[in-house]
Amino acid sequence: MAKVAVLLAPGFEEAEAIITIDILRRLNIEVETLACDGSRAVVSYHHIPMVADHTLSDKIDTYYDAVVLPGGPQGSVNLAASAEVVRFVAAHDEAGKIIAPICSAAARVLGGNGLLKGRRYVCSGDLWQAVQDGVYVDAPVVEEGNLISGKGLGHAFDFALTLAARLLGDDAPVREHAEHIYYPW
Repeated sequence: MAKVAVLLAPGFEEAEAIITIDILRRLNIEVETLACDGSRAVVSYHHIPMVADHTLSDKIDTYYDAVVLPGGPQGSVNLAASAEVVRFVAAHDEAGKIIAPICSAAARVLGGNGLLKGRRYVCSGDLWQAVQDGVYVDAPVVEEGNLISGKGLGHAFDFALTLAARLLGDDAPVREHAEHIYYPW
């Protein structure tokens, strides 16, 4: 069974995180939420308190099949500023694991720390204009190698379903599930 880490920093975009977690778990993909600020308690962008499964510090040497980075104006800034997050993402990327940023996370976390490595990606707004090491593509979801990026909250279902299909290696159960939740994917 595939196993996914969802990194939660203070100010994370809760809907991007929860939609992704929900879709993956519905498709029997194991998900662990990892708080990136020393405590398992994390407050989201819209001030919703959540308790993560673990702290990133507790799981820093654990490898997952994918690492999800939700956006959020402050959440992505906090992720990008964390040496532990950068180390964790870089290690997973070097191991060929899926790196899955959504919204501002691709530009701020990956682009801001030299982790795009020339790959194609999408992010929210005009943040792409400050990125030097990637190739911006204006699309709901962009896949290149082990990088799957999503444009933002409005495309969170496309992002989560694409990630699930990649992790399962089969889009048939994902398409069936999309129909079940009345989502045209």
